[in-house]
Amino acid sequence: MIASIAAALMLQVASPAAAQATEVPPPVRPISASKIILVGDSTTAVIGGWGPSFCADHVTSFVACVNLARGGRSSGSYFAEGSWDLALAEMSTPGFAATYVLIQFGHNDQPGKPGRSTDLATEFPQNLRRYVAETRARGAVPVLVTPLVRRQFVDGRLQNDLEPWADAVRAVATETGAALVDLNAASASAVQALGPTMAARFAQSAPPAEVSAALLTGTTIPANGPAPAPAAMSAAAPAQLQNNAAVEPVGQARTTFDYTHLGRAGADFFAALVTRDLMIAVPALRRSLVP
Repeated sequence: MIASIAAALMLQVASPAAAQATEVPPPVRPISASKIILVGDSTTAVIGGWGPSFCADHVTSFVACVNLARGGRSSGSYFAEGSWDLALAEMSTPGFAATYVLIQFGHNDQPGKPGRSTDLATEFPQNLRRYVAETRARGAVPVLVTPLVRRQFVDGRLQNDLEPWADAVRAVATETGAALVDLNAASASAVQALGPTMAARFAQSAPPAEVSAALLTGTTIPANGPAPAPAAMSAAAPAQLQNNAAVEPVGQARTTFDYTHLGRAGADFFAALVTRDLMIAVPALRRSLVP
C-alpha cells in the first residue's frame, strides 16, 4: 500500500516535466519578402529622379527596394561601365520570394550625348532585349518603363521629344512579353494638363526670373542658355551644363532648375504614377505596394 502511494506521488511529480518535454512548438511561418531593383538614368536615380520617393513611400516592409539607377547613363553605357553587373548580382541574392527589375532608359540614348547615345532603330531596342533576357535568366521579373517626359513647351503644347524612345520601349515590351509601365504617356498627360508654370514646380529649384517669364507665355526657353561648345568647356563647365536638357554631365548631382530632373515634389508626384501603373502591370505586386 505504501509502495503504491509512493509510486503515484512520483508519477504526479514527473508528469509536468514529461508533458513539457513532449510539447510541440508552434510552426514557424516563412517570410515571404520580395525585392524591387531600379535600373536607369538620373530621372530614376537619387538626386533628380522618382526612385527615392518610390522606395521610401510606395513599398511595404516586405519589399527590399534597391535603387541602382545612375545619373547620365544610357542603355549602352550602363552595360559598359559595369552597373548592370551590380544589378545582376542583386537579382541573385537568395531568400526572396520574387525579384522585380524596373528598367528605364532613353534620355541619354538620344543624339548629342558623346559616348552614350545609341541608335534608336537598332542598338537601343537590342539593349532592352538584353536587359529582359538576362533578368529572366536570373529568375527575376523584368518591367520595362518608358522614359519620363521632359517638361518643355511651345505655345502651351508639351514637346515630348522622348516619344520615339518610348515607342521603342513599348515595342520591345510587346515583342518579349515583358510587363510595361508607360511612364512617358502618364507623365506627358499629367504635365500637359498642368501646363508650363505648374509643371515647373517639379524641378529641383525655382526657375530663374527670365525662365519664369517665358513660362507665362506658354513657351519654355533654355534654363541656362545654350550649351557651350566643347572647346570652351573648363573646370566651370559642369555648373554651366547643369540646367541644359540637351547636354547632361555624367553622374553630375543636380541641384538647380531644369526641365528634366525632379525635386521632392516631382519625385513624389511621378513615383505615385509609377506605383499606380505598376500595380496594374504586375498584379502580383499589388499587396506589396502602397498607392
